[in-house]
Amino acid sequence: MRAIRLHEFGGPDVLRYEEAPIPEIKSGEVLVRVHAVGINPPDWYLRDGYKMLPPEWQPQVPFPVILGTDISGVIEAVADNVMDFSVGDQVYSMVRFPSFGPSKAYAQYVSVPASEVALKPTGIDHVHAAGAPMAGLTAWQFLIEPGHNEQNPLQPDRHEPVPLEGKTVLVNGAAGGVGHFAVQIAKWRGARVIAVASGKHEAFLRDLGADKFIDYTKTPPEDVVRDIDLVIDSVGGPATGRFLRTLKRGGALFPIFPLGFSGVQEAEKLGVTISATQVRSNGAQLAELSRLLDAGTVRVGIDSTFPLADARKAHERAAHGHIQGKIVLTVV
Repeated sequence: MRAIRLHEFGGPDVLRYEEAPIPEIKSGEVLVRVHAVGINPPDWYLRDGYKMLPPEWQPQVPFPVILGTDISGVIEAVADNVMDFSVGDQVYSMVRFPSFGPSKAYAQYVSVPASEVALKPTGIDHVHAAGAPMAGLTAWQFLIEPGHNEQNPLQPDRHEPVPLEGKTVLVNGAAGGVGHFAVQIAKWRGARVIAVASGKHEAFLRDLGADKFIDYTKTPPEDVVRDIDLVIDSVGGPATGRFLRTLKRGGALFPIFPLGFSGVQEAEKLGVTISATQVRSNGAQLAELSRLLDAGTVRVGIDSTFPLADARKAHERAAHGHIQGKIVLTVV
């Protein structure tokens, strides 16, 4: 098969489109013929060699490695002990996250544990389905149910979502992958949603249900918003502490990328909860998300598509930022 493999760390130019073995399925797995691949930040974190992580957290990567997690495609084979799926089923998945190895998403075929697979929403195509798994599961596990017990090493307690009905929720980075799912899921659960993004994304986010829009290039949201119940900061990082002043006592700040946050003591003084989780593959949750996607309650925004062979160009597009929805690779 053809795949994008990594033989060394570096920029987009280290992505090689080359021949690789078709993976063999093991007990409990299915083999999927991939039609589309969604790309996500962990893809370029791995490509770069996890430079953003402390050295003691940087994993050893066994080259060559195939990048990616998010796929949509058709099942080509099933292991003897897999009963819930059949050859010909159209499915989508977030494959073995977090892990890396020879059977991952940037390829024509991928083997997947059946527990990580769900039937593709029938109402959307493979490109849109491939854009959903990681971003959708991240929003789901932060806002609805973690679905796993893997602890975020940066906090002592398990992440607990907060009630959303009747609450005011601010989503920073609302136009991006996780952000645009968070807007829609919070709205579905009855929240009033304030979306923060650059001005060009306003129509997109209002169409997804945002009640209020703030163009951060003109107005810093932390200067104009107060008494928020929950901030979902899909950008995260060291600057996430600026949202503490926007929250009411008893409110919560969920940074999607919590590394670099240093305001724990300030949050305690303000009576604000800081919490994050680490997304994990979960086929059952993807099945729940599939129902929302089929109903049109949640939609997948597509920023751009590239052929699998042009994964380098897709990573270059991601590096330019200001993404509206998801970048997807198409596979033939």
